[in-house]
Amino acid sequence: MRIPSGRLWPLLFLLGIFTVPPFLHAQTVTTFEGIDASELASPKVDVDPNGAVGTKQYLEWTNVACQAFDKGTLAPVWSCPQPVTQLWTLHNQKGCATITGDGYVLFDRLASRWVIAAHNSPGISGTYFYCVAISSTDDLTSGSLKWYTYSFKLNPWLSTNSSGNPLFPDWPKLGTWIDAYYLAFDLLDPNNHYQPVGAVACALDRANMLNNATARSMQCFSDPANPPTSSRYLRHSLIPADVEGTTPPPAGRDEYFVSIQNPTLSNSVTTSRAINLWDFHMDWNTPSNSTFTNNTVIVPTYTPGCYSVSNPGNTFCVPEPILNTNGTHHRIDSVGDRLMPRLSYRNFGTRESFVFAQTIRTGVATTNQQTGIRWYELEGSGLPALNKSGTIKIDTSTFRFMPSMAQDKVGNVAVGYNLSSATIHPSLAASWWNLPGATQAAEFSVFPGTGDEGNANNYGDYNSLTVDPVDGCTFWFVAEYFASNQTGNLINWNTRIASFKLPGCN
Repeated sequence: MRIPSGRLWPLLFLLGIFTVPPFLHAQTVTTFEGIDASELASPKVDVDPNGAVGTKQYLEWTNVACQAFDKGTLAPVWSCPQPVTQLWTLHNQKGCATITGDGYVLFDRLASRWVIAAHNSPGISGTYFYCVAISSTDDLTSGSLKWYTYSFKLNPWLSTNSSGNPLFPDWPKLGTWIDAYYLAFDLLDPNNHYQPVGAVACALDRANMLNNATARSMQCFSDPANPPTSSRYLRHSLIPADVEGTTPPPAGRDEYFVSIQNPTLSNSVTTSRAINLWDFHMDWNTPSNSTFTNNTVIVPTYTPGCYSVSNPGNTFCVPEPILNTNGTHHRIDSVGDRLMPRLSYRNFGTRESFVFAQTIRTGVATTNQQTGIRWYELEGSGLPALNKSGTIKIDTSTFRFMPSMAQDKVGNVAVGYNLSSATIHPSLAASWWNLPGATQAAEFSVFPGTGDEGNANNYGDYNSLTVDPVDGCTFWFVAEYFASNQTGNLINWNTRIASFKLPGCN
């Protein structure tokens, strides 16, 4: 169905780059139901909703199944969501029979192919593989559709803890670049409450994988080289750049990753002024010449969303209307301890632009943990530098969290996210503006939730916003919501997929 936005709010920018408009027309949004827990045999509380728009379909992942939807009719392609493990088991692919989460969907716009990937789940002391499937065509309904499947052993890059167990490869994120598919994942210590102790970045042999040929060994770097398991890693959850549009990066262009720089662990420090920019130079001819370099980008000061000096990994502060047994509002996860996917890259010919966002605290620490959205644009043909940034904070009570950012072909940017408060059920919203024109901007409603998650704190983990590769204008967004309260032993989450086009893009 097509629904106009119910509300519009001015967007406030900390740096004063933008002004509040006196009037804005309502943004029209088309939404339809994505994968719901009721469609899965064994739904998980953790949803990990993400997806991508291709030339003919939208493909969504939730734990642990995929469903495709026709872009024109919005009808599901398959009668029910498909278990992702069958992509690899049908090909007898080693190590990929058990997958319990952390999947990711890409549409490789430069090759017009689908990519689905996830790590397996062998148990605490097992062998980990990263499982990748690449479609032979852009059309998921084609009779000639085949999947080229690969599994990459991760253990050589995981290190082991003091108990001899491999570190857990958490929160893997994948990006398309001209010379490789680039992967990043966190290293968590399973014997120390899954504390983050490091990160790994890898390059996968895209050229051969697209041709169903034998892939060369993936090339990886670990930071730090030998992760200590006694201290918390503060620059975790790297996000690789992912090409938006069909114009590739210039030949020889390095790939880039971004990650948070969490505050120094101290009872008196709650803020940071930095993000990490990682430069991955891949040389497939002489892999030993490849490099992975960390750079610091100074940004306006921020406190990560829901930050706690005593427990930085506990980011559960977003209130819902539903009450706990003690009368307080139940709180869900802002996932504010990291930057959020995607790192969307677009080559405009005359300039190269990278955009991304995170959840930060916008309320007063001692009285109000309210969260908002901090966004960034990096620009430059060499090492990208901070060009613009701002903060989305509309009021003093609504929490905005879990953003995903993308940019259309004329420089309009949008950020899709969830919002919630003591009086608003977790819902979907977005904000947009034109970056090069520094135009006026607004928030608009995408889809209102009508229920709360009352039996768990983990919510979503991330969302996904991508731009149609055919028209270069239409944004497609997916996120979690609840149609009714999830309480007791119920698992009844929903996902909603939305599309919208911004003014000036034809």
